[in-house]
Amino acid sequence: MAGERRVTRSSKDAPPTNGTSKSGSGKKETPPAKPTAAKGKAPVKEAPKKGVPGKEAPAKANGVNGNKSTQQDIEMAEDVLKNRKDDDEMTVVVPPPKGGKLAGEDGDDEEMEGVEVPEDVKESGPTPKESTFTGIKDNFALLERAVTQFDPRFTLRVLRSISTHRKHLDADILAEVVTSIYTQSSDVARTVLAVIGKSDASFDKAANEMDVDGGKTKAATPKETLPEIDVYIWLLTLVLLHDKSAWERGAKFSETVVDGLRTMNRRTLDALSAKVYFYYALFHEQLKPLPPSTQSPVIAVRPKLLAALRTAVLRKDSDTQATVTTLLLRNYLSTSHITQADLLISHSQFPPAAPNNQIARYLYYLGRIRPIQLQYTEAHDHLVGATRKAPSTHSAGGFYQASHKLLIVVELLMGDIPDRAVFRQASLERALKPYLQLVQAVRVGRLEDFTATLKTYADVFKRDGTYTLTARLRQNVIKTGIRMMSLSYSRISLRDICMRLGLPSEETAEYIVAKAIRDGVIEASLDHEHGFMKSKESGDIYATREPGEAFHERIRACLDLHDESVKAMRFPMNQHRQELRNAQEARERERELAKEIVEGDLDDDDAGGDFEGM
Repeated sequence: MAGERRVTRSSKDAPPTNGTSKSGSGKKETPPAKPTAAKGKAPVKEAPKKGVPGKEAPAKANGVNGNKSTQQDIEMAEDVLKNRKDDDEMTVVVPPPKGGKLAGEDGDDEEMEGVEVPEDVKESGPTPKESTFTGIKDNFALLERAVTQFDPRFTLRVLRSISTHRKHLDADILAEVVTSIYTQSSDVARTVLAVIGKSDASFDKAANEMDVDGGKTKAATPKETLPEIDVYIWLLTLVLLHDKSAWERGAKFSETVVDGLRTMNRRTLDALSAKVYFYYALFHEQLKPLPPSTQSPVIAVRPKLLAALRTAVLRKDSDTQATVTTLLLRNYLSTSHITQADLLISHSQFPPAAPNNQIARYLYYLGRIRPIQLQYTEAHDHLVGATRKAPSTHSAGGFYQASHKLLIVVELLMGDIPDRAVFRQASLERALKPYLQLVQAVRVGRLEDFTATLKTYADVFKRDGTYTLTARLRQNVIKTGIRMMSLSYSRISLRDICMRLGLPSEETAEYIVAKAIRDGVIEASLDHEHGFMKSKESGDIYATREPGEAFHERIRACLDLHDESVKAMRFPMNQHRQELRNAQEARERERELAKEIVEGDLDDDDAGGDFEGM
């Protein structure tokens, strides 16, 4: 309430200020008389003090002129303090009334009345374009730290931020960035502005202003930018052109950038140059005529990619080497040059320290080459590794789907049936619908259903690049049907097999059954004279080596995952040299101290606590 107060006293005999109270002896004490002003003197009023709330209660808050209750309480406390001689200390704390304001607040309110807040002040936080501009400028500092500390982790942070900045990146923002860090005479600035169509952009005055010293005007020396910043600006330009589908301009500009990178030999440019080569190949893939035409521009870029691969190997540039290797494999596969792709794999070594995304791409391309060469087991291992290393982000969903499509076909060619849980994944359910019907036709061994599915989704399989492999599944469908019949019947005639599988003649059925027995698909015997197939009794599968082999495969996959995780770990470069230098300096100090002790120049006591254990 407005009239409440708290009195803190240090004396033991301070009288109560409210009504009667019981003392320690049990006697009642009369309440003190209401304080009055001394004779011949005017009532003493409390002078307003700075920082004391409630000295003048505003009329708006209390509805009356001043706060009478609070003023009376202050005067009462002052009279009690004068009348008590035994009191050493007394503190009167009066809280401000509810709804009251401190001194000076009324004036502030009056000054703020009628003042309109601008719209720019009301907005909270920068706009997306301002955030993009600020983020790009902040990346320049990271690139400088990557050069001074020779640490590629800062460059990788810059590359990871491109996916965030490209959402709001446009020609105006890029032109503003270029004009803020380059001078008007810079070749990099003029080239980039001409490519993005901002040749008339005005440059920052701070970068081109004149210095005046002693009345003489002289031109300011422009600050040279790092080559890493130049390549980063080029890379942003390529990203902008790709998002705008400017394939012609992008291909021409990327050739200029690649020619400029060939003259630079800096290890801090490895990650940036690898990204530039990626967009260089990507732009030429979109030029007409498209692959697999023999006149496609992708064939013309192979010499530069091979030269870049040779240079990266000599410079031990693992980033560029891994990226260019995957680009060459993609280039060969787009024109169906399987033999050249196989020669590239056999005559080159993929760097083990490559980034995880490049390893996933490399394994996927190996998984596309090996099935064509009838190496299904090796292809299966590569594709399983590619699906495990595939990024889990939404932007990498296409690669994840393509890997699973090829993996399903390879598993069918190996005679295995994929797990049904694969087709229930949210990111794969719609894309794998044709392959689900294909698996169902192969699983039951119905040749008619397989032929109908292959004919219905022929365009889908051709677009995915799996039509040639799916056409090979006809023999597997027949083998699966024979296996189902061998499990269902102990003896079945070749004529029934021919009718159930839709084969043209009994001789064809006999040939297929004999091949299935030789390949180990079924355990049966063939009676040529009577024309029937007799199945053998199936024993306990746990008595065979199959469970042990399956368990061994799982253990090997876990060990491979552990080894690859250890190889993928990144540490600061040359950190071990610093540790060796510190250890060598410590050993030299120990030798000097030991030598001084032996010569008698230093006693054990003078050496301090370093030699307490000796």
